[in-house]
Amino acid sequence: MESQGNLEAQIEVLLNVEKQMRLAGDVAGTRKARRGQLKQAVTAMVQQAMQYIDQTPDLETRIELTKTLNSVSAGKIYVEIERARLTKKLAKIKEEQGQIAEAADLMQEIAVETFGAMAKTEKIAFILEQVRLCLDRQDYVRAQILSRKISPRVFDADTSKEKKKPKEGENIVEEAPDDIPSMPELKHIYYELMIRYYSHHNDYLEICRCFMAIYEIPSVRENQEQWIPVLRKICWYLVLSPHGPMQSSLLNSTLEDKNLSEIPLFKSLLKQLVTMEVIQWTAFWEAYKDEFGNEKNLLGGSLVDKAAEDLRQRIIEHNILVVSNYYSRITLKRLADLLCLGIQEAEKHLSEMVVSKALVAKIDRPMGVVCFQVAKDSNEILNSWAMNLEKLLDLVEKSCHQIHKETMVNKAVLKV
Repeated sequence: MESQGNLEAQIEVLLNVEKQMRLAGDVAGTRKARRGQLKQAVTAMVQQAMQYIDQTPDLETRIELTKTLNSVSAGKIYVEIERARLTKKLAKIKEEQGQIAEAADLMQEIAVETFGAMAKTEKIAFILEQVRLCLDRQDYVRAQILSRKISPRVFDADTSKEKKKPKEGENIVEEAPDDIPSMPELKHIYYELMIRYYSHHNDYLEICRCFMAIYEIPSVRENQEQWIPVLRKICWYLVLSPHGPMQSSLLNSTLEDKNLSEIPLFKSLLKQLVTMEVIQWTAFWEAYKDEFGNEKNLLGGSLVDKAAEDLRQRIIEHNILVVSNYYSRITLKRLADLLCLGIQEAEKHLSEMVVSKALVAKIDRPMGVVCFQVAKDSNEILNSWAMNLEKLLDLVEKSCHQIHKETMVNKAVLKV
């Protein structure tokens, strides 16, 4: 009929056939007829049309087709996955055109965490794309909110224990597309994005923990060319992190890593930080200046802009902690000499550590003396006095016992 040019008659016949199939509930037949009364027909239509996007003759047609399919799938829960994929394609086009803000706004309209039928890896990949676009537009608050939708524990979950076949009544989870990365790759991408976020805030300890998570990925641990740059970053950010219980714990655990022997200079770096000895900044910087500069050419990129300045700050803080362990009272002049600083600068760094509660100290400015002794409250003083008194009485009792014993022995000898 089509070859004879009788198109209207053909359409009439097709409509009659479609009506019969629709009334009979024939899903397969209705899909072929492309009628919108059945959900399955709409889904099949959208999926079929999505295959034509990459075959469009020009960019304008591709954008129009993507927008049309987006509007068709809007508000329909049974094509929510297709709508998410269409939005991702449209956002990619916007990004290629340099419209980062528009691409980020498009992606944020979709909340894939509520999609029960979407594969876990595809959900994570979509959220990571949202985070990346927010970081590209420097919207760090929204990037943090979106990143919290992903629990880091999901990357370490045992996939072999997951249910393969859904029970009756449960949603069937679709297979992820071929271009979606695997879970270890997604873990790598996630922590790289979080490093970008924490670098904006100069949160060295969190950056270090992100690199530690990357270091534990099997593909990284098996390749020396990958884990050496990551381990170097871990060492640098441990040194840059402010002193505290978490930093101290990570520092000691990293020192126990056998791979650290492959980079002896960095093993020496960490040992200096755990050894209670004053570090001379000039000699220290001469020893590590070249390695510090080489970081920008290695995997993971260069250190943050303030890193060199903060490194000197951490060495000064380490030296102050060392002095506080060896001295209960010290003059400001002597403290400044040990730190290789001026008196005012030494007082400034000491005051900052006291304010941040990294150290307990008092400065007597008229006398020019620093006291590192912790002030005791009345209960501690009373307990100390009671303990000392108990020791004194115990000593007196033992002495009396010894005197009495000697007296009895002497009496016995005289009687004999």
